[in-house]
Amino acid sequence: MMRSLEDAAFLILVVALSALLAWILWPYYGAILWAVVAAIVFAPVQARLNQSFGGRTSLAALATLLLIIALVIVPFILIGAALVPEAASAYAKFQSGELDLVRALRRVVTALPAWASNLLDDNGLTSLGAIQRKLVQGLASSSGTVASHALSIGQGTFGFIVNLGVMLYLLFFLLRDGGTIAGRFEAAFPIDKDRKRALLEQFTVVVQATIKGSILVALIQGALGGLIFWALSINAPLLWAVAMAFLSLLPSVGAGIVWLPVAIYLLATGAVWQGAVLIAFGVLVIGLVDNALRPILVGKDTRMPDYVVLLSTLGGLEMFGLNGFVVGPVIAAMAIVAWDIFIVTRRDASDAAGETEQSST
Repeated sequence: MMRSLEDAAFLILVVALSALLAWILWPYYGAILWAVVAAIVFAPVQARLNQSFGGRTSLAALATLLLIIALVIVPFILIGAALVPEAASAYAKFQSGELDLVRALRRVVTALPAWASNLLDDNGLTSLGAIQRKLVQGLASSSGTVASHALSIGQGTFGFIVNLGVMLYLLFFLLRDGGTIAGRFEAAFPIDKDRKRALLEQFTVVVQATIKGSILVALIQGALGGLIFWALSINAPLLWAVAMAFLSLLPSVGAGIVWLPVAIYLLATGAVWQGAVLIAFGVLVIGLVDNALRPILVGKDTRMPDYVVLLSTLGGLEMFGLNGFVVGPVIAAMAIVAWDIFIVTRRDASDAAGETEQSST
């Protein structure tokens, strides 16, 4: 009796201390998340460098870290630095009236055939005055939001630098001691070995699939979209590229929600060859990247249904912000594999009970 009470008290202590530790680390959960993601994705590189350096894990981890900084961190910082003035320029053009979306929409509606114009009119989609009022209200709201957060830009930059430093610092140790750390986590889970192995393997597979099969493909689609926008002399190609990259992360949405309306606008305003080129490039190049690259980078067996990816990504974005692109699909995949294990266990137990009943009769 006393032994059971001591075990229960110790378990409560372990849970309480773990919850307290999670609460303390929560402000840096994004840095921890991306450090874990990067360690998983670059684990094969770390293993190969470790072998090349004769088992010197610290040197291999440092080399892998420098490779990550050169190939991932620096390009993202450069893109962000180039994106800020481009976004500010687009915002200034919109505010000054140089970029008039209502006028552009009016030109598109005017160029449409009669049946299409009547269809839009029947559904109340040609009320340009109402659209203009909504745009002005949205612009005023955005201006107020920007002004209210202007004073926190410096603080946000400092926080980004701190989180980046924490992520890189933790990443070094995860690369060097990842196997040992994973082994300790596996030993701590109070479930049987086969289930732990299945869950950890699925976690690794989903993280790699999310990065390679979703984020990498989205970056390629965004880069191709920005390239064709730049070639066609469309304003703010980098800004459009980033928008297409983000939307490419969402199944059933994709980059087409950006380039297709732009192509329609070009066709409706007389830029026929530019619109035709954009449509051809969007369908034959941007649209086929996902179908061509994703099976190569991920493999068909690791893909979740598109509706699960879409809902878990949107939910992850709502709950965790930008980190939700990874957190949402990972949680969904872990839940699916947990239910699969549960169903198989129940089925095996039912079959075993049935065999026992038959043998007893």
